[in-house]
Amino acid sequence: MQKLFYKRDLPHWHPPGASIFLTWRLYGSLPAIAVKRLIELRRLLEREIPRVSEAKYDFQTRQYKKLFAATDSILDRAESGPLWLKNPQIAAIVVDALLSRYANLYHLWSFVVMANHIHVLLRPKLMELMDELEPVVQDLPRITKRLKGATAREANRLLGRTGHSFWEEECFDHWVRTDNEFYRVVTYIENNPVAAGLVKRAEDWPWSSASERIRRGYSKIKSLT
Repeated sequence: MQKLFYKRDLPHWHPPGASIFLTWRLYGSLPAIAVKRLIELRRLLEREIPRVSEAKYDFQTRQYKKLFAATDSILDRAESGPLWLKNPQIAAIVVDALLSRYANLYHLWSFVVMANHIHVLLRPKLMELMDELEPVVQDLPRITKRLKGATAREANRLLGRTGHSFWEEECFDHWVRTDNEFYRVVTYIENNPVAAGLVKRAEDWPWSSASERIRRGYSKIKSLT
């Protein structure tokens, strides 16, 4: 099956101190017909002409976001494919991994666990090394590998399907460049269950940073880890 997103599409450059918007989906969560339509959309986008004075990176980012939005819309409808994250026990595994098990690796600003995918906004923390003069930032691939690996093992064990793929290898990642974009991403993530028609208020979705802030008594957005 062809991939929707390719690492060569955009430079996977994450400046130190940047917050990263990440999305992972369950393996097999997009039916073949949906993948075909998304690939057709991708081809149409590739034929678009950049706007006047638009930088190449900005043009590629805009195309990438359009394809991501179309993909996320299909996932939100959750009409086919595995929906293992609807299981409260499995959703709890993911939330625990994000908030507790690997909390030392990043500042977690926002997250939501949907039926077949998750959105996360985080900023890797500084890591002190014995042979380094200055602390260095945690490596993002290392963070995602740990989170996805641990949650996949525990979820598969619970489902009795040890050894099978749980997450798709592909993921969406985008570094947030401005404060305005940061708050737009937080709103997008936390309103995902509202947009999908699952709840009326973001804080009513139990597997999210919106409800976690309420549980902690936070009145504003701040790191949860």
